[in-house]
Amino acid sequence: MAEAGAPGSRAMDCVTKVALNISCDNLLDMDAFSKSDPLCVLLMNTSGPHWCEIGRTEKIDNCLNPKFSKSFVIDYYFEMVQKLRFEVYDIDSETCSLQDADFLGELECTLGQIVSSRKFTRPLVMKDKRPAGKGSITICAEERTDNRVVEFEVAARKLDKKDFFGKSDPFLEFYKQTETGWQLAHRTEVVKNTLNPTWRLFRIPLQSLCGGDVEKSIKVDCVDYNSSGSHDFIGSFQTTLVQIQEASQTYAAEFECINSRKKQKKKGYKNSGVIIIKKCKIAIDFTGSNGDPRTPRSLHYINPQGYNEYLAAIWAVGSVIQDYDSDKMFPAFGFGAQIPPTMQVSHEFPINFNPSNPFCAGIEGVVQAYQQCLPQVKLYGPTNFSPIINHVAHFGRQAIQQQTASQYFVLLIITDGVITDMDQTRSAIVNASRLPMSIIIVGVGGADFTAMEFLDGDDGTFYSATGEAAMRDIVQFVPFRQFQHGPQEMLAQSVLAEVPGQVTGFFNIMGLRPPQGDIPPTDISASAPPQ
Repeated sequence: MAEAGAPGSRAMDCVTKVALNISCDNLLDMDAFSKSDPLCVLLMNTSGPHWCEIGRTEKIDNCLNPKFSKSFVIDYYFEMVQKLRFEVYDIDSETCSLQDADFLGELECTLGQIVSSRKFTRPLVMKDKRPAGKGSITICAEERTDNRVVEFEVAARKLDKKDFFGKSDPFLEFYKQTETGWQLAHRTEVVKNTLNPTWRLFRIPLQSLCGGDVEKSIKVDCVDYNSSGSHDFIGSFQTTLVQIQEASQTYAAEFECINSRKKQKKKGYKNSGVIIIKKCKIAIDFTGSNGDPRTPRSLHYINPQGYNEYLAAIWAVGSVIQDYDSDKMFPAFGFGAQIPPTMQVSHEFPINFNPSNPFCAGIEGVVQAYQQCLPQVKLYGPTNFSPIINHVAHFGRQAIQQQTASQYFVLLIITDGVITDMDQTRSAIVNASRLPMSIIIVGVGGADFTAMEFLDGDDGTFYSATGEAAMRDIVQFVPFRQFQHGPQEMLAQSVLAEVPGQVTGFFNIMGLRPPQGDIPPTDISASAPPQ
């Protein structure tokens, strides 16, 4: 997947990322004893007569009607004319050099034309503008609003033998269901001469695979590669990401590979092999799920007026809970960023960069540390909650050893809703439910907060991925935008709605009482991570 923006352009509000998928039909056949081996090059007009290469698709051997699995991702600026040129070549060298390639045709258009039509089909022309035979190119455009990817580890066993002098050379093709039919999302590498292949780990953008809907059907074809380009169909199956993940909770998800024609002709037909999905994990594409802080579209936007959604949430929520903290000293941590000086990714770093003293004086101190921290880090990924939950749980274990109701910890997580370590987070929450600890999650932005609502165990007993039950409900999720323009009292009520019951419930379950003498106020420590 190639990615490009408008070179030299400034950050604008009217910008979105668009993924372009390419296919061609009836290409010129330039090879005497075989067919053309096409590859598509995308160029963008930056200024005047100058064109800049954005990227290239893969080469497809011996094919006049190629469907390229590699897509291009481009920043689309509504108010700009962005000229594109798609050039198709017959590649004869192993190095994919264009100098030795035969030209098969090109198309010049604007990105606006493609976006407005969604599926844009035009004839290819030669350099002198005459038709390139009957060749045509189709570009499908899709707005890329979800930067999650699905990570797959796939194998197969007992596939059908397709080669006369060998076994089979299998590869897989993953298809997305669209209104106009199945659209190619990914093609694996070919594994030579085996009926029990294991393919290399690969990733597919979630939006390319199922439009971000984990319950939407996807199709997987298993095919035997032939150098002539006439590949042999082995079998196929349809499923959803939900089905795959549910089936793989025990060991691996297995699907029978069915060849419908063979099934109709052969009595007693069972299958043409079994596809084994060993790993199916939704992760974060390493681009920073919150966007570039230098652009207004980012939730962390470094605004000259000193405002962004994280800051607003820190001020609003922090001002509510700080009155219940005894010393007004808040340890504040971040996660999912590259931090100086080594720029290594960390999922548990103090935003004041002082590991020995991560405390900030009041909410004002947290805000100041956040503002100073943000320009120094690079938003990265993945987004892991479990390290910071386990960090606070460590202090909870120390407090419970005192055998008195003297300390209770509240972890405040401010997030855009994306999470990549769900199983580990579930286990961390179950373990923390036995400690003097509560977790408040505040969701900023307009993302899908389904995962956050799942962590809030209001619907019943909360379980870890291994089936271990939580001792009590300790998580409260609050979508910040519902209260962003409302009265402060409504936000306070929602944030603190469950905390008093969680505090008294824990100490009653444990049979703990405040120490003799003055009853100290509960120690509530907040963590406001700039994700």
